[in-house]
Amino acid sequence: MDDSARIHITGIVQGVGFRPFVYNLASRHNLKGFCLNDSEGVIIEVQGGAISSFIEELKTSAPPLSKIETITVEPLSRSGVFTDFTIRESSAQEGKFVLVSPDIAICADCFRELFDPADRRHLYPFINCTNCGPRYSIVKDIPYDRPRTTMAKFSLCEECSKEYHDPANRRFHAQPNACCACGPRVWLGGKDGGEISAGGNFEVIKKAQTLLKDGAILAIKGLGGFHLACDAANGDSVKRLRRNKRKSYMKDKDSNKPFAVMAPDVATARSFAAISELEERLLKDRVHPIVLLSKNGGNALSESVSPDNRFYGTMLPYTPLHHILFHGAGFNTLVMTSGNLSEEPIVTSNDEAVSRLSAIADNFLLHDRDIYMRVDDSITRAEGKKIKILRRARGYTPDTIGLDEGMEEILACGPLLKNTFCITKGRHAILSQHIGDLENYEALLFYKESLENLKNTFKARPGIIAHDMHPDYMSTGFALEYARENHIPEDKIIPVQHHHAHIVSVMAEHGLKGGVIGVSFDGTGYGTDGNIWGGEFLIASRRDFKRAAHIDYVPLPGGDRAIKEPWRIALSYLINTYGLKSAGAEAKEFFERFDSREIEPVLQMLEKGLNSPLTSSAGRLFDAVSSIIGVRDRITFEAEAAIELESIADIGSALSKGPYPYAFIEGEPFRIDLKPLIRAITADKKSGLGNPIISGRFHLTISDIIVNSARKIKDTSGINTVVLSGGVFQNKTLSSLAEERLDKEGFNTVSNERVPANDGGISLGQAVVAWETVKGER
Repeated sequence: MDDSARIHITGIVQGVGFRPFVYNLASRHNLKGFCLNDSEGVIIEVQGGAISSFIEELKTSAPPLSKIETITVEPLSRSGVFTDFTIRESSAQEGKFVLVSPDIAICADCFRELFDPADRRHLYPFINCTNCGPRYSIVKDIPYDRPRTTMAKFSLCEECSKEYHDPANRRFHAQPNACCACGPRVWLGGKDGGEISAGGNFEVIKKAQTLLKDGAILAIKGLGGFHLACDAANGDSVKRLRRNKRKSYMKDKDSNKPFAVMAPDVATARSFAAISELEERLLKDRVHPIVLLSKNGGNALSESVSPDNRFYGTMLPYTPLHHILFHGAGFNTLVMTSGNLSEEPIVTSNDEAVSRLSAIADNFLLHDRDIYMRVDDSITRAEGKKIKILRRARGYTPDTIGLDEGMEEILACGPLLKNTFCITKGRHAILSQHIGDLENYEALLFYKESLENLKNTFKARPGIIAHDMHPDYMSTGFALEYARENHIPEDKIIPVQHHHAHIVSVMAEHGLKGGVIGVSFDGTGYGTDGNIWGGEFLIASRRDFKRAAHIDYVPLPGGDRAIKEPWRIALSYLINTYGLKSAGAEAKEFFERFDSREIEPVLQMLEKGLNSPLTSSAGRLFDAVSSIIGVRDRITFEAEAAIELESIADIGSALSKGPYPYAFIEGEPFRIDLKPLIRAITADKKSGLGNPIISGRFHLTISDIIVNSARKIKDTSGINTVVLSGGVFQNKTLSSLAEERLDKEGFNTVSNERVPANDGGISLGQAVVAWETVKGER
């Protein structure tokens, strides 16, 4: 290679210690020149005799948080000779973008310094370096330099400045670098937000520990927003937090929605949860996400943390403040739930926290490092040898999903519930962090601020818009408004069917092309026939789909009300199976639970077809079975009936009895008749068979339906790849059963992993369908 070169590197190469790495690497190879951040990545110009070795080590020895996408090398046209190697000021370029690192949990080096009494950052709650700490949550603009972050207001002290400017130091150009002399601080606030603590950072946190030990609820400012925290072993505190924070679907009952917990280490987590080797690695991963862990039967935590549920959502401390909070504390585990009012975005600013959370929190643990982008905790689980993301946020956003071809800039606006949006830029799909349910003004504001931030970060100006087919979704309304305001023509506004988007989200994530058998099971999605879909078998490509089969329609009495009152859809299935005259006798125990004044109006709805849209929803089927056997008639939070049904499932005992019967009704599409299933379940219930075995048999039946329907579709289509997606596949029991059986049948089975199977992955599928549609019409 020539003795001079210009090297351009793209990927996650800013804010991760890449320039100091280049500096030290060039010094080792005795190369002269410079490197700098630009709006696409890092530019290096070097002169010397060891350039080939230098480039090889760039590829093989890059910093742990970096991710190189491309390295372009060309001869250096610059005349003259460099006399040293320097790091130059960043260079911004109009319209160019660089990948931004997500926020990263505290690294081992900073953790060691945090608890080293001889270190000047001993017990400093904002310790960080180029290998860890805040990134996405504090970045205002690129290139990623301190003046473009929320750390701009903190001037470096002399010692921090030396570190920041020393290429041999781990904190060289670490933008959030600070210490107790020059950086952010913490303080304790009362209910009105007024400062009530005196002393240094550690003294303040010790007072917070005492409050938590004594049963208080604290609102704690974290990395991407606030947590509401209390001692997870204190039943009274947990119940009080539940009562004040959770908005229940039932007026006279608190919500049972599980709280996430934070344990100081894996050993403590083992006191209440069973942890596999893969789950331990996931807990300790640089993201430190929430991991769904099976309960181990211990009583270390209050039953109110996760009632009627098999799992604890568990995470380890990921900021230095978290670690100090557990240091010498009188508690072992904390509830750490999102700091927000029910269904609203997570709170980020001190003033907002006091305004919105003072009715819940007794005190506030605050700090003065501003959060620019709110980002909630991510939720994950281990399934077999796979890691699956259920909520994609902190630590994963704004990492991109690589696309197998370059696309024009697209904005896919996502669904109504568990919303994310997606922007495409070249070969990158940029999914937003978890937004939540787009059902209120606060959520829409969060959506808009996140969109503006990611558009600015990635210099995107979308010219194609994708949205859900449902005309009344807030995301659909936003999409059409955005298109009008930005003069996007009608042929670039693409409605995408909900379940098709689910399937294509998997295809995009795994690079699948051609036809697949798509199994999309969820609660609700607007169908092309105007009915509510959700138990779908599609023959799908990235551009279009054919509905090959579906769960047979039943009425949904009361529409959305039936989602909150599963007994209504249970009644619908019973009437559909036995008829009005016989249902009462065949399911006597079910009918005896309800007052006739409550049930008669619903029977009238079903008889006359009033306010009873047709649905093929698999999610509603789980609700119906849960109610028929007496597990849950009314829910306090979304999907509670189905979650409890899974929680009690005894698959081992159910295997000896096998799946329940069902039938196929021939046609195009063919329909799955569940009357035999309902008859068999009610017969088992009448015979006194336990609910765990009934639930187990039901789960076996749904997996059997998936396998046999896929086989039937394969026989006519020749397609051997089965894609599983939709919120029902968050059911670990069903997902594992279905994938295992499909694999045994010789299918190539693929499911969501890096994007959620629930509606949080919809926007990725929408973007790809929109691109294929526009591309195909040219």
